[in-house]
Amino acid sequence: MAEASIEPREGHGALGAAPFYRAVSDECSVFEHAYRQRLPLLLKGPTGSGKSRFVEAMAHRLGRPLVTVACHDETSAVDLLGRYLVRGGDTFWQDGPVTRAVRQGAILYLDEIAEARPDVVVVIHPLTDHRRTLLIDHHDEVLSAADTFMLVVSFNPGYQRGLKELKPSTRQRFVALSFDHPGPDLEAEIVVGETGIDPKTARRLAGLAGKLRKLDHLGLAEVPSTRLLVDAAKLIVSGMAPRRACEVAVVAPLSDDAEVTAALGEVVALAL
Repeated sequence: MAEASIEPREGHGALGAAPFYRAVSDECSVFEHAYRQRLPLLLKGPTGSGKSRFVEAMAHRLGRPLVTVACHDETSAVDLLGRYLVRGGDTFWQDGPVTRAVRQGAILYLDEIAEARPDVVVVIHPLTDHRRTLLIDHHDEVLSAADTFMLVVSFNPGYQRGLKELKPSTRQRFVALSFDHPGPDLEAEIVVGETGIDPKTARRLAGLAGKLRKLDHLGLAEVPSTRLLVDAAKLIVSGMAPRRACEVAVVAPLSDDAEVTAALGEVVALAL
């Protein structure tokens, strides 16, 4: 049963308007249960399926500061923990984002954790079990996470295609939620909520995405995400012609192959 959109909650980290997020199932409840029980959470799903927005909305809902790290193949443990710096002849320690999050009792979100170097996973292991500690060996310090600290990580299993997977021993340290592209009605509602576009055009955009996602024979590395539809809708709201908006915001990001983009463009022309 779908939940209502997240409403803002009072508390530190909940300043400003609540990020728009439309729940698909019981993911908000699962997040809150994991937060209360101090359990780490793994989000699995394709690019643009709402994982990052979900974490932003839940941090706002719980009134906690959010520290987000976009991981890549150069992300190392030192980048996350901190390092000594020299300024004006003085040496001082500067916390990295993981260390700051643990000190603050914040929600820490490591996006695309499988992209990071192996030493990053080793560093976060003690934060995922009963210890809930962080060893900063370069600073000779061990931090214990506050009750309000929560670790959330995400990765895209389809994109990795087995090249960079999380080890089973790591995956089993997390409660896990699976994300996917929403159904057409819900996707249209999300596009309206994000952009204010008229519902009729939003439904046409959602219908277009559904058609494009079925074109397996084109060999797309990624199918169009809801994020791309939101970008197209923003362009339309600003006055761009719908077909052109979809060409630049949906078709062009999906492929550089002229034949593939031509085929995608034909679908756009039929849908819009």
